[in-house]
Amino acid sequence: MARALWIIIVCGAVILTLSTGLRASFGLFLKPMTVDLDISRGVFAFAIGLQNLLWGVASPFAGAWADRLGTGRVIVVGALLYAVGLAGMAFGTDGTQIVLAQVLVGFGLAGAGFSTVLGAVGRAAPPEKRSMALGIAAAGGSFGQFAIVPYGHELMSHFGWHWALLGLAITSLVMMPLAAGVAGKPADHGGARQSLGEALREAVTHRGFILLTLGFFVCGFQVVFVATHLPAYLADKAMPSWLGAWSLALVGLGNIVGTYACGWLGGRYPKKNLLALLYLLRSLVFLVFILMPLTEVSVLMFAGTLGLLWLGTVPLTSGLVAYIFGPAYMSMLYGIVFFSHQIGSFMGSWLAGVAYDITGSYDVMWWGSVAMGLVAAALNWPIVERPVARLAAVQARA
Repeated sequence: MARALWIIIVCGAVILTLSTGLRASFGLFLKPMTVDLDISRGVFAFAIGLQNLLWGVASPFAGAWADRLGTGRVIVVGALLYAVGLAGMAFGTDGTQIVLAQVLVGFGLAGAGFSTVLGAVGRAAPPEKRSMALGIAAAGGSFGQFAIVPYGHELMSHFGWHWALLGLAITSLVMMPLAAGVAGKPADHGGARQSLGEALREAVTHRGFILLTLGFFVCGFQVVFVATHLPAYLADKAMPSWLGAWSLALVGLGNIVGTYACGWLGGRYPKKNLLALLYLLRSLVFLVFILMPLTEVSVLMFAGTLGLLWLGTVPLTSGLVAYIFGPAYMSMLYGIVFFSHQIGSFMGSWLAGVAYDITGSYDVMWWGSVAMGLVAAALNWPIVERPVARLAAVQARA
């Protein structure tokens, strides 16, 4: 790969390391914050769910801004909002203030998250290297979960959750100078000759785009349920406190391998088939975890195996969007697909909190995750993986 492309990939990967790694640590704060602030798990879970929902709502707009004006300035704004939101969470004294802080974090993630970063990588990479480049960049988010969740746990163990959140807020500001590495000219639309509105209409009337969008809902539902509630679930089962943090870290470690592998495989095999297989395997992993006796070993085995399947959906899904519709409006179009993911994220976080408050158990969520993985596999399998007629005509002329 050319040196300029490597700079974009590395800076984008580190930005995703920070943006996704920091948010992955929020599950560590669920139990201490709900106890100290005397708020229910449902309220905390709603705040995290709303963050995910607003991240999704804002992602198409942040992506369109990046497509039009360039990615760097969008990431700078996103990083600033992220830091302010984390600081607001640190100083929050009730449920309302925690919710408002998460609103800012959600908008910050839209500016410094997957849709803007992967859009920049997808436009910079040649078609034959695009899936691999997206996999490497997305693996940055995996490393963030592995590195930053234990970092957040250590901060909280030594300084308490207030100062830990302030430390994470300061850490998030590192994204601002890194934005220079992915900054550049807006997308060159070249042979596409499309307006933003035309690109949007083309996508939303495409059957494969709709199926891909619906399937990505399940990914969000599953991963945010686990990331937000697994530490509290383990604490409820009288497991040691380190297990929640290190299980999430192990998910991140496995995800480095899984995301890179999915990017590599996506350049060689049909991406939609790989997505269907990934969702089927997730259902199997959830099912085995439910049926096995709960021990430290079984938790770590579950975390490591699930990590291999965690965000492998990202290079495959974003790669499909770029392959079918071209890279010109990739940030916006992936942002729309990602919105569905974040609706699922909201439901996975919030419904798990509600289910716990009502039943005192997460059982319905574990079984629901099994069923929804099967649904997602069925949605992705019939996608027709070929460029739209507009791109096919351009490629034929070339």
